[in-house]
Amino acid sequence: MPPRSSRPGRSGASRPRGVLVGVLTLLPWLVSGAACTQSTSSDSPSLAGSTVTDRPGTQPPLVVYCAHDQVFSAPILERFTRKTGIELEVRHDTEATKSLGLVNRLIREQSAPRCDVFWNNQVLTTTDLLADDLLARYRGSGWRRIPAAYKDPAGRWCGFAARLRVWIVNTRAMPATVEAVQAASSGKDLSRMAIARPLFGTTLTHYCLLWHADAGRTLKAWHAETRRRGLIEVPGNSTVKNLVARGTCDLGWTDTDDFFVALDDGHPVAMLPVRLPGGQTVCMPNSVAIIRGTPRLADARLLVDFLLSEQTELDLARCASRQVPLGAIDEASLPADVRRLRPLIEQGIDLAELGASRTACLAWLRSEYKR
Repeated sequence: MPPRSSRPGRSGASRPRGVLVGVLTLLPWLVSGAACTQSTSSDSPSLAGSTVTDRPGTQPPLVVYCAHDQVFSAPILERFTRKTGIELEVRHDTEATKSLGLVNRLIREQSAPRCDVFWNNQVLTTTDLLADDLLARYRGSGWRRIPAAYKDPAGRWCGFAARLRVWIVNTRAMPATVEAVQAASSGKDLSRMAIARPLFGTTLTHYCLLWHADAGRTLKAWHAETRRRGLIEVPGNSTVKNLVARGTCDLGWTDTDDFFVALDDGHPVAMLPVRLPGGQTVCMPNSVAIIRGTPRLADARLLVDFLLSEQTELDLARCASRQVPLGAIDEASLPADVRRLRPLIEQGIDLAELGASRTACLAWLRSEYKR
């Protein structure tokens, strides 16, 4: 990658069914407060002493590409600017191209990078950037507090604040039980079951995990059969949530953050964690990485430590999305909903070794959707 001295253009059939349903466990949910908290307690130790007056007034904004939902990420990033005085220029992904859109943009821009820090809403697409050597190494205070299972040992990326892949069920339409979900998802008519189109986002990751089980044989058969039986495909997980919450569909795949939004809005929904054939859950951490060659390395490191801090994980846990901290944290400070999810996060499958399966699965999906 060339050095970055300037940045032009910167401005503001039988077996398939069992694999996919897996072993499901129903969880009771008691809802706690949904608003994002703007805590005034301490942040990451690396931010201590950083003040607005320490910073020159002529610095251009630090550019952040962010695939995390803006409604949840914006308060966090605004708090960082208030704490440090570092202005940010944030570019968000669309719901329909979640994470993959920004990853592709980073790859296209590698000869003249415009991004300093990448906040992704999952891990798998961040690891795509390793092949082109686009990520800088940094093992700071935030990286050190995150368990080894959720970070690159070389420090090129680090996970934090996870969601789970779940079934969302409309409880007026059907019981929220393992048996009911298995029956509904294996029926002849799937016109009341929805998933996001699997070319992007966490549904793509879900498909890649299923591909990984047997090089795609079972997934291909299931995909063809469920489409034949009328499975509804929509642009993103939030649309799945809306269809189920309003009763247009009875059940579907989504993530815990979308489920909690529906629950807080008063809709009759329940969720069951999706489990893979080996019994693992599908844990989807956020991830953060510094783009190699950034001229704002010190500021980028400050932002990374901030995002990986206990306080940021706590803020995301207290938001409406109820994201689950990965690092050490005071359990008593977490909402009850999040405490219940912690054991399921620990049962999550390792996503870091899925690169080859993801490449093969995505190539197959692209050929399928060109037909």
